[in-house]
Amino acid sequence: MLRGLYTAYTGMLNEQYRMDIMSNNLANADTTGFKKEGSTSQAYDEVMAVKIKDLSENPNVPQRLGNMSLGVKIGETFTDFSQGSLRITENPYDLALGGNGFFNIEFTSKSGETSTKYTRDGGFTLTKEGWLVTKDGDYVLGEAGRIQLDTTAASTVIDRAGNIYQDGNLAASLKITEFEDTNYLTHYGETMWDAKEGAVSHDAEDANIYQGYLEMSNANVVKEMVNMITISRQYEANQKMITTFDETLEHSMQLIKL
Repeated sequence: MLRGLYTAYTGMLNEQYRMDIMSNNLANADTTGFKKEGSTSQAYDEVMAVKIKDLSENPNVPQRLGNMSLGVKIGETFTDFSQGSLRITENPYDLALGGNGFFNIEFTSKSGETSTKYTRDGGFTLTKEGWLVTKDGDYVLGEAGRIQLDTTAASTVIDRAGNIYQDGNLAASLKITEFEDTNYLTHYGETMWDAKEGAVSHDAEDANIYQGYLEMSNANVVKEMVNMITISRQYEANQKMITTFDETLEHSMQLIKL
């Protein structure tokens, strides 16, 4: 009979994990270039027992052991890289990416280490010296490295291929990178990505640059709210199961005492 308690416990833990992901998606519904996440679950897949308080591994996460199952197992977290909607800003240094690909950013850590990160957030600006940077001050990279523009130019036009023209003259070209397998990308902040070892990249072939636009989050508020309601109901169902087992055990103990 106690097996049902563990089954309900793993169900509640799994729904709590899913709720954390949905909450993060909702919190970033207005974040430029944000890509929503999802999760998978593994249920009743030849597991005999589940260790629920083994601190030698991930704390409070059920671990497989044996050939039966006592409930649901948290699967993997995945990212949906589908295209977000474009919002017009008319700012000449706001850029949106259509299709696959990422902007290349020269990121400097607090310790002074420099590395290349990737983002779909094209909310850029110019410094007083003419460097094209992100809102956090990191340099945007072009085909020849950092991009420095003329702050006194009368016009700045960026075409679909990422070529930057100032007063009709080619000043720089944006570097847009595409990955063969986005599973090799890991989060570095909400809109920045880091490439893991083994990632295969090349210049984006079908990417289009839209000047004066920003790509918004691909998280749909209505869908995320519906998912959260579903998760809440499933969590409550497991909670009621535990309450039922608790009442049954209490009744059994009273009968034994009699």
